[in-house]
Amino acid sequence: MTDDEDHIALAAEYVLGTLDAAERVQVEAMMAVDADFRARVEAWDQKFAVLNQMVGSVEPRDEVWEKIRAAIGLAESRQPSVLPETESAPPVTPAETSATVAAEKSAEAGNVVAFSQDARRWRSVARVASALAAALVVLFGIQLAQPDWLPEGLRSKPRVKIVQVQAPATPSHAQYVAVLQKAGGGPAFILTVDAATRDFTVRKVDAAPEQGKSYELWLISDKLGAPRSLGVIGDSDFTARPVLASYDPGVVKDATYAVTIEPQGGSPTGKPTSTPVYTGKLIETVPSPSR
Repeated sequence: MTDDEDHIALAAEYVLGTLDAAERVQVEAMMAVDADFRARVEAWDQKFAVLNQMVGSVEPRDEVWEKIRAAIGLAESRQPSVLPETESAPPVTPAETSATVAAEKSAEAGNVVAFSQDARRWRSVARVASALAAALVVLFGIQLAQPDWLPEGLRSKPRVKIVQVQAPATPSHAQYVAVLQKAGGGPAFILTVDAATRDFTVRKVDAAPEQGKSYELWLISDKLGAPRSLGVIGDSDFTARPVLASYDPGVVKDATYAVTIEPQGGSPTGKPTSTPVYTGKLIETVPSPSR
């Protein structure tokens, strides 16, 4: 409950007369210095005045008269006398009029006190609910930021999410590779050939560049006669070309692949100008799915 709501309730209880002496002094001090609060009190006074006018007069019973007389300090209680029908009733004294008014106010006060008690009870419930809401907000923040601060029972349970990872699809065709090297030496180049497209890639491994020279790749097969050039191997780590597509798959698979050192830019005659320095044959690394 906010301070503004507290002031509204306090003003209502002041007008109802349910505050104790200390609380009434506090309210009257607030009225003296706070015009807005004083206006709230006056507004409640007008509202309750309308309710008071709606309550009709009630004639108290004889026993109520006796209690009223005792409360206002009359020495003796008098029973109402029965007058002859020919005589008129005695006039009502001011004390009796005050007693009647007091009785009416006493009946109203019972309702007022009950209303005040309900108001106080609901105000307490609202304060408790606000405190619980604030505590839940703090608890939720700790669970997100610092869950280790909480006891085991209050920590949020870790969420387990199952993710399905699909393995890379198996190639739909065979793959071949050839290690081009000197006899007894380490690999200088690695040649990879795709069986479906017959595109190839040359990976430079341990071949030192020759100043003013170029490495050229050749395909050697008894079915072709003279070696066929597959082009100059570039200076970068990878060289890729599609020129094998013009050859029969059987020739590509069974041929010997060789590398020669040629003049800058490749052989000027279309034939090797030197003997091969690196050679190798293709082996199947990924089988065809039909097998």
